[in-house]
Amino acid sequence: MARRDPNPIEFSSYGLSCVRWRVSPMSRPDHHNEIQLNLLSRGRITYLLGAQKVHVQVGRLTAFWAAIPHQIIDYADETEYFVATLPLAWVLQSRLSDSLIQTLMRGEVVSEPLAQRTEVDTMLFKGWEDDLASDSVAIHEVVTKEMETRLRRLALAVESTPSPRDPRKPASLQAGGLTKVERMLCFIAQNYLEQITAADICKVVDLHPNFAMKIFKKAFGATLVEHLTHHRVFHAKRLLATTDQKIVDVAFGSGFGSISRFNEAFLSTVGCTPREYRSQYAVNG
Repeated sequence: MARRDPNPIEFSSYGLSCVRWRVSPMSRPDHHNEIQLNLLSRGRITYLLGAQKVHVQVGRLTAFWAAIPHQIIDYADETEYFVATLPLAWVLQSRLSDSLIQTLMRGEVVSEPLAQRTEVDTMLFKGWEDDLASDSVAIHEVVTKEMETRLRRLALAVESTPSPRDPRKPASLQAGGLTKVERMLCFIAQNYLEQITAADICKVVDLHPNFAMKIFKKAFGATLVEHLTHHRVFHAKRLLATTDQKIVDVAFGSGFGSISRFNEAFLSTVGCTPREYRSQYAVNG
């Protein structure tokens, strides 16, 4: 059983992951651009998520957008829990309900209303942990679909168990809803396959490009272009491993404007050429 890094790297990417953790204090908030799923096996955990305290209940699946700074501020000894992460871009491209997506994007936590699926969820998380320890891209694709399916079931459970909102409780982390940097993150994740530029992203939040890029870099440790490129390269890796599309089609289908830019970005990010990556990781060999 692993322990979480108490000093997480600023806006590090976890990608598709699932790990069982032994709880430990966090000296500073973590934030990363994935949807995080928590399943508490035993004990007690309280997060500070943005400006709100969130108590994770034993046996109830909990989901939130991890780009919102979150930090464990209270816990019981011998607490054990699973943490799974699913890249936001995958979630936004899935068939999840609009209500679930909008709730997560507002920085709210979504939890299973009743602890009726604890055994099944525990088996799921254990299976994901084992499967993601392998190098099989095909198995990773299966895990992705299973996570998406579990989120759809969570959405249905929440929608069928309405609870009145406390009028004193804010609907989002800040009075204005998503912060501007979070809106930029969301816009990138939803539109990175299109020919968008840094200027397009800045326009969405009505900020001067220089200022927008400055606050984005300060908040997340990466430039707008670097974050946009990260999404595109990650998408290209999936296409290279799971399809037989020509590399030039993969490049343009992943949002790159030229094959040369694609090759440059891929080599810089992954450490090998697209052709070499496909040769090593193609599902069909």
